Amino acid sequence: MRGVVAVLSCCCALAQAAPPPAPVQAEIDALLAGLQASGCEFQRNGRWHAADEAVAHLQKKRDYLENRDAIRSTDDFIGLAAAESSMSGQPYRVRCAGAGPVDSRAWLQQRLQELRRKKP
Repeated sequence: MRGVVAVLSCCCALAQAAPPPAPVQAEIDALLAGLQASGCEFQRNGRWHAADEAVAHLQKKRDYLENRDAIRSTDDFIGLAAAESSMSGQPYRVRCAGAGPVDSRAWLQQRLQELRRKKP
């Protein structure tokens, strides 16, 4: 009986998960679109990937975390989904033409600051 109650509790909790506020969703969408358009490469677990592969991976992590009501801010998204591998703990890195690799957390935070400065 306990197992049934536990399963039902989990299902109810997932059904009640609310999406992040619209401004947060818009910022995350803009960050992912910026990465997609950047032409930069994204390092995950020691391997470099094209930006479109990185965006697809980060979107999967975003969906997973949103379904668990874990993303309430853009900083949550960066910290929980886009800064490091949840499997290995290794930081993600971004490498753009003409520049050395940087941690994705710093790269995304910089883009987020730029987005916020441009807001009316």
